[in-house]
Amino acid sequence: MEEQKENNTTTESTESEPKKTSTKVRVVRLPETVTISTFAEMIKVSPIDLMKQLMRNGIMANINQAVDFATASSIAPAFGYKVAPLDVQNLKKTKIEDIETDASLLQSRPPVVTILGHVDHGKTTLLDNIRKTKVVEREAGGITQHIGAYQAIYGQNLITFIDTPGHAAFSSMRARGAEVTDLVILVVAADDGVMPQTVEAINHAKAANVPIIVAINKIDRPNSDVERVKRQLSENDLLIEEWGGDIIAVPVSALTGEGIDDLLESINIVSEISEFKANPEGLARGVVLEAKLDKSRGPVATLIVKSGTLSLGNILVVGPNTGKIRSLMNYTGGKIDAAPPSTPVQVLGLSNVPIAGATFLVAQNEKEARDLISRHQSENKPNNRTSFEDMISRIRTGEMKDLNLVIKADVQGSIEAISHALTQLSTEETQVRILHTSSGSIAESDVFLALASDAIIIGFNTPIEPSARRVANHEKVTVKFYSIIYQLLDEIQNVIQGMAAPSMKEIIDGHAVVRTVFERSKNSNIAGVYVTDGHILRSSSVRISRDGSVIFDGLLASLRHFKDDVRELSTGYEGGVVLNGFNDFKEGDSLELHRQEQVS
Repeated sequence: MEEQKENNTTTESTESEPKKTSTKVRVVRLPETVTISTFAEMIKVSPIDLMKQLMRNGIMANINQAVDFATASSIAPAFGYKVAPLDVQNLKKTKIEDIETDASLLQSRPPVVTILGHVDHGKTTLLDNIRKTKVVEREAGGITQHIGAYQAIYGQNLITFIDTPGHAAFSSMRARGAEVTDLVILVVAADDGVMPQTVEAINHAKAANVPIIVAINKIDRPNSDVERVKRQLSENDLLIEEWGGDIIAVPVSALTGEGIDDLLESINIVSEISEFKANPEGLARGVVLEAKLDKSRGPVATLIVKSGTLSLGNILVVGPNTGKIRSLMNYTGGKIDAAPPSTPVQVLGLSNVPIAGATFLVAQNEKEARDLISRHQSENKPNNRTSFEDMISRIRTGEMKDLNLVIKADVQGSIEAISHALTQLSTEETQVRILHTSSGSIAESDVFLALASDAIIIGFNTPIEPSARRVANHEKVTVKFYSIIYQLLDEIQNVIQGMAAPSMKEIIDGHAVVRTVFERSKNSNIAGVYVTDGHILRSSSVRISRDGSVIFDGLLASLRHFKDDVRELSTGYEGGVVLNGFNDFKEGDSLELHRQEQVS
């Protein structure tokens, strides 16, 4: 009977021998012990097949029984896998991007493309044209919902497009370490030319160090001038191929569709040269594009998979959040089981709404998910940003070779003078790199660019917008204000030479607005002000802004509440202000009260 039973077992095992569908070996990382059910889920096979393979090796085990690493290693090759140890102790010391280390498994993937440009130059129309004409036709139902990204096909190649709000969001993602974009399409209207936001987009794309293709749009308009746009591009260090440079420029009409095929062909060419690759077999990781809280479905996140394959049932870790994927949808709204690299997907199952630009990982079990969350919290503290003092120290020791600057000033003439003077300060040891310049107040996009590029923001006779100041304070971005050019040059030169004086930090005490102006005498006016936030101290310095430009920065001469001299005015109070050396108050002027404090 035993012989008959043994023969039956052998026969059964032979008939159910696992079939290898590919000669490609995939890697799975395991802890010291793993249950049969968990192991089966990880390598996507039936637990019964695993138990049968163990029987062939003389091991009897049930579905809930744990096997050691050596045993799992012995049966994994039968299913096309090899195993590697999951070192939980050292997991926190390993970079997220190094978890998948098998370079031999890298395969070509679709490029991820972001479209940037000046407002009203046709970014949305261009995206709509590509979406309507080049989306994979076999997808049932077409585009049924907007998830912030989609895929188009040209020739035999897929292309992933990200519908981003603009260059500020683009750099915001970079600032969080989310290098999601492979290629930037810069849209410039042929009838309008290069505009201020175009220059910003150029500088954000350059700082990201990704290939740029220029789409010269609106060539269907009678007043279009393609050659003028090419000249303007060259003035901003984008020299097109026909002029001896390396930038591809494609004339298009997003309205009529003219040139769209040429643009997509250019994307394919750049992608082929750049050889975008990823490991589709490893643990999935990628970036959150958008996230929201749906009343009926809970947290909904739109993701781009950068490497590995994201599958239904995976345990997802996004910053401090985790959850098991219970629904996976592609850009058409159709439900799918898996998403390979460069695929945009919407997922349900996270515990909370993650932030846009956050990176995600797949954990193999709940224990690893908790370890990854702990590691994220230790690696992503806001204070990790390089401070101004750290920059000085790193320049002094020779560790830092470039001093990156973002320059904002009141007028273009100031920018040209400052930029020219600063570039002359470069030495063999340290180069001054000016990433972006423009006139006007310091905006959020400037802060995000500085944050992503480890740069200092210099404001010359220009204020900072409240939202930009909040971001700068939270992310520890250094913002320096100047009203005299030689003071600016002296401080930057001292930084480069490693001889900077004790660093001073600007403290903002409050803001006020001029509501009326009283003429005290022919040469002396009093500003009737209302304190909108914080407070005015008698010892405060006052920065006055009008129409987005700083027109005065000096000391208070007098502070009054009705007829009384006071030392302080708090939020919600009105009072009278007299300044040393300034009388030209106008209703609506903004006052920013500030002081300098030495950094200890």
